[in-house]
Amino acid sequence: MRISTKPLNAYPWILRPFFWNQKRKYGEVLNPGLLWARVPRLFATVAMLYGALDRKGSLVDPALRSLVTVRVSQINWCKFCVDINSATLARRAGSFDKVVALDQWRESDLFDERERVALEYAEAMTCSDRQVSDELMQRLKGFLDEDGIVELTGLIAFQNMSSKFNSALDVPPQGFCKIPQAPPASAGPGDVSGQSSDQSAAKQ
Repeated sequence: MRISTKPLNAYPWILRPFFWNQKRKYGEVLNPGLLWARVPRLFATVAMLYGALDRKGSLVDPALRSLVTVRVSQINWCKFCVDINSATLARRAGSFDKVVALDQWRESDLFDERERVALEYAEAMTCSDRQVSDELMQRLKGFLDEDGIVELTGLIAFQNMSSKFNSALDVPPQGFCKIPQAPPASAGPGDVSGQSSDQSAAKQ
């Protein structure tokens, strides 16, 4: 990474519950958190905002939230974000199929119309050479009410901030998601060496 993290005991004690919660949820403390925590007020603000956007009672369903966060992460070249958000997407979607197909979602039949509109919206917000059109917004309103659109917009905007932060500081993946390899072409039906596409190697 281009900026170093500090030992856990060097951070203010008030942040340690956040780190404990990350370790409980992910099995380890996340490097982006350690970087944001170099400025404690920033860390606390970012953590609370993310918690509000990714809460259980969100108006945007969990799989759709993960779908757009992975796509934004791909566009912004954030290896850490792709890693951790892909693991969450695979868990929420029940397989790795959409993770594998996501960067070519327009050519895939795995995504329904609601997902396609949300992905188009995420790309229009993220790519500097595009804009959100009135026509796109009208199609989005066919699947989400105005409160839901505000939440989705906030999530996409947050993920842009987060992924650009991590990409600029060259935060590496932490091994949360390993895309299963397809079995060799010569493998017969009894060959169990390969993993199927819905076997998750993601950390829980």
